[in-house]
Amino acid sequence: MIHRMRPRLPLRRPFILGLTGSIGMGKSTAAAMFEREGVPVFDADAEVHRLQGPGGALVSAIEARFPGTTGPQGVDRQKLGTKVLGNTHELHALEAIVHPAVARAQRHFLMRHRARDLVVLDIPLLFEKGGWRRVGAVAVVSAPLWMQARRVLRRPGMTWARLKAIRRLQVPDRVKRARADFIIETGRPKSETRRQIRAIASCFRAHSGRY
Repeated sequence: MIHRMRPRLPLRRPFILGLTGSIGMGKSTAAAMFEREGVPVFDADAEVHRLQGPGGALVSAIEARFPGTTGPQGVDRQKLGTKVLGNTHELHALEAIVHPAVARAQRHFLMRHRARDLVVLDIPLLFEKGGWRRVGAVAVVSAPLWMQARRVLRRPGMTWARLKAIRRLQVPDRVKRARADFIIETGRPKSETRRQIRAIASCFRAHSGRY
């Protein structure tokens, strides 16, 4: 873990830590470990799944804009991905539907936990969409690129071509590492990753009296 925190926002309660990392780097595992440390986590991906799942609030809007991409189980992510990956215009159209709804859910999360010392916003595209400007510090989850590829290619429906297309949409891992306040390594045993996360949480608890 590298720690070079330069808070972007005034220290206040709750302190907002942005958690990000490229596909397959282990961000979901890291987020779960923060939760086990008692830190509230807003999972942007999970919120998108909820909004796009069965009965989700965005299903009808997505079907209207991208016909044939939804069904009884909500949005078919593979069909939708086929329409938007590599097509900037279509991707922006999807983001215009999804991002405002996720932003509203995030605001509600922050209100619910406004008395906490620390909260984590788990946002995959934190750097890509400018979310880093609205957090106090950034933790980047990282692993060797060969390990990333091995993890991602195990996923159903994933191919090298699809992985390459996703990587093109994401800030490279080396750039994220250079911009991070904390780097959480997940290419090591989970016990080591857990130790890093415990140290980060403890750091903010130790400084909570200064907020």
